[in-house]
Amino acid sequence: MRTSQFPLSTVKETPADAEIASHKLMIRAGLIRKLAAGIYTWLPLGLRILRKVEQITREEMNKSGALEVLMPALQPAELWQETGRWEKYGPELARMKDRHDRDFCLGPTHEEIITDLARHELKSYKQLPVTYYQIQTKFRDEIRPRFGVMRSREFVMKDAYSFHLDQTSLQQTYDVMYQTYTNIFNRFGLKFRAVMADSGAIGGAVSHEFHVLADSGEDAIAFSTESEYAANVEKAETIRPALNRPAPEKTFEKTATPGKKTIAEVSEFLSVSPEKILKTLVVTHKGNELFGNPKDFHYLVLLRGDHELNEIKLNKIIGAFDFATDTVIETHLGCRPGYIGPITEGHKLFPGPITAIIADFAVENLSDFVCGANEAGFHYTGVNWERDCPLNGIEFRDIRQVVDGDPSPDGKGTLTIARGIEVGHIFQLGGKYSEAMQAAVVNEAGKNQTIIMGCYGIGVSRVVAAAIEQGHDERGIIWPKELAPFQVAICPMNMYKSDRLRDTVEQIYQDLLAAGIEVLLDDRKVRAGFMFSDMELIGIPHRVVIGDRGLDSGSVEYQGRGEAASQDVAMRDLVDFIKAKLA
Repeated sequence: MRTSQFPLSTVKETPADAEIASHKLMIRAGLIRKLAAGIYTWLPLGLRILRKVEQITREEMNKSGALEVLMPALQPAELWQETGRWEKYGPELARMKDRHDRDFCLGPTHEEIITDLARHELKSYKQLPVTYYQIQTKFRDEIRPRFGVMRSREFVMKDAYSFHLDQTSLQQTYDVMYQTYTNIFNRFGLKFRAVMADSGAIGGAVSHEFHVLADSGEDAIAFSTESEYAANVEKAETIRPALNRPAPEKTFEKTATPGKKTIAEVSEFLSVSPEKILKTLVVTHKGNELFGNPKDFHYLVLLRGDHELNEIKLNKIIGAFDFATDTVIETHLGCRPGYIGPITEGHKLFPGPITAIIADFAVENLSDFVCGANEAGFHYTGVNWERDCPLNGIEFRDIRQVVDGDPSPDGKGTLTIARGIEVGHIFQLGGKYSEAMQAAVVNEAGKNQTIIMGCYGIGVSRVVAAAIEQGHDERGIIWPKELAPFQVAICPMNMYKSDRLRDTVEQIYQDLLAAGIEVLLDDRKVRAGFMFSDMELIGIPHRVVIGDRGLDSGSVEYQGRGEAASQDVAMRDLVDFIKAKLA
């Protein structure tokens, strides 16, 4: 391709609303242009990359035995109402009415649509297992679209759905999809991790996320230094440590801490490290009159001061909860926030309106620690379990976020915390949708049996942004070779002033094309520096510079995108040299 036929749309200015590297560089390199908040047009250069992501994904999905379909983006409300998600999905679901006043939505996902297809197309167990997939545009009305295509309202996604008669079959396909995703991300040329994850709103019992590793990633993932264990920090478990509580050394005292409410403030005021301070949270599980239980339940949640609550873990223990408001704390506990603790006068556990006290495993080994005294402006210091406060009545559970250096849950090595960008997610849905929508087949015994499902998604457009987050420098994008819009850029020096140079450039261009190499010939009448700057910005992996001096010596100047220095290559060897670089 020639730049005269494939104009580059690079710009120098960085958009004011661009916060992360991929957003800035996708605009500056001319990959996308903003139409509205969270909605982008893909320009020719960006579309070449997007199509490469799609093609690799399609090839590997086809190898897995999945069948490609294409489902409507516009979906009738009735299907969503069958599963209850019309009400539950929330404002991210873009809803509308047609001219007949019937409700529709723009599909953010396609579980309902594919299940409807399955219940009409699949009749017999002999048709199972089967996996359908599509590559299609989705729409989610994000409350705050940001980061370019990383968190946009309209995006391209590959979603797949499998149907099975039993769990064994589902597990087999799930394992195939896990390997397929591994193959896909390896072919993308990206550094990634597959991690155990929480299934969230999609549902299901088993799921894995695929994260591209990048410092700018929104998600924290934990992986072992000595094994294949990896999990989202929301899913990663902590091991209950052996009981090894040091003997008390300090005297239990009530100490004035005027105006010191946070862990950091108390730590500094008392010259005590955060890990020796007990963090006490109050959460409320709402009652429900429909289920005959109108009463709210209040829990004390205890953590070490240097640890953070894992809300997903606690949710699985007590159900959906809210953090108690200041008013609730003052009304029901008779204390101001920031001074709460599990101990009351008389060295007893907090009584009254507290349903239960749940403590993290790490709390059990604390000694000589600090906690709130349940009186504004005071904390207890030198606190020790059993001596000053009974353990009987406290439920110890895994409720915190893992931290760097924690033992790996599989007993091999320690955990390292890294940032990741979620670009893929696979789920075992079970019967969540098929039961609600009565999707069944006739089994071998001649009876109707509800089928079970798996769900497998890749954020195709998000992969493009994630690749940039992982590969860029101050000059622009550094693409993995599999995703680069072109493999080689030819940059001629003053080609329009020399007929012999123009003829040589054309011959090299044609030779590279004939070898099956994707080439961008920069035939613009621009300065060399401008040409080089553009090629570095858009991230072409290999650059060939040809000038009059090279003609005299029969050589060209070659430089790889990530290399600090250039080298001379004989013209007669150039095709073989480039092919070796691309291998």
